[in-house]
Amino acid sequence: MAAAVAASALVTLASCGDPGPAPAVNAVVSIAGVEIKKDQALHDLLPDAIRKAGKVRVTTDVPYPPFEMYVKEGETALTGLDYDLGQALGAKLGVTFAFSPQKFDGIVPAIQAGKFDAAMSAITDNKERQQVVDFVDYSQSGSGVLVGDGNPSKVTTLDDLCGLKVAVQAATNQLDLLKSHQDACVKAGKGRIDIQTFPKDSDAQLALRSGKAVAQVLTKPAAGWVAKTADAGKAFDLVEDPAAPGGYNASPNGIAISKQLPQLTEAVQKALQALIDDGTLVKIYNKYGVASIAVKEATRNAAVD
Repeated sequence: MAAAVAASALVTLASCGDPGPAPAVNAVVSIAGVEIKKDQALHDLLPDAIRKAGKVRVTTDVPYPPFEMYVKEGETALTGLDYDLGQALGAKLGVTFAFSPQKFDGIVPAIQAGKFDAAMSAITDNKERQQVVDFVDYSQSGSGVLVGDGNPSKVTTLDDLCGLKVAVQAATNQLDLLKSHQDACVKAGKGRIDIQTFPKDSDAQLALRSGKAVAQVLTKPAAGWVAKTADAGKAFDLVEDPAAPGGYNASPNGIAISKQLPQLTEAVQKALQALIDDGTLVKIYNKYGVASIAVKEATRNAAVD
């Protein structure tokens, strides 16, 4: 690396709701191989309290790969797409995004109670949540299709699953997606999808690996991560349908921010747009095998339902 000082890729988590003192903010940090400098104009947009504290208190529910993960089982150091993006946003804003754990169903109430300023936890932006928090949307993700290495059945769209054995976790949106596509398969004269349901995604993946199914449908971020990491990327491929770049039935995921901090929302939105414009966002997403879910514009409260 050049003379720039690299920020640590890890943060030790403090107790829930108390991220502790903020680490010193470096002038330049390196995230996903990109050096990011503080933008003074963006820093000046931050609320006074956050500028003085030098940190944004961020909560997240861990684990949820590839968005939230522990570096090592049993330890508290974080990694993942949301964590890396948080460090990149913090570097651009000249503050630290200090992450602390929180069970998912308690995230929004904790922000409302003032325990945290924001949350980064693959949260779906929707109208109900918009009533109590604001969102800066940073991805569009839905369901994806995972196939064996080399895609032997040449699956390119949902239509190509007609007549094939497809693995999926029970009681999920992905199962609903497959069921809803059955009529289209019948109309096309291709035969119904032979849906194989399993208690867990990992069980469905095993069916795919063993040849009991030719594809698995799961969330696209999870599918991308599995394709990138399983057997060093040699076990599976992710199907990329140009008609559904973020996945099927994709919806926006957003950084949830307290409605009491409109200046923070504005600053984060502009910092995210800067990371989009200079290509950093795609590089972070590509690190986790999900570049296709990255947004091309930093929007606010983009959900329509």
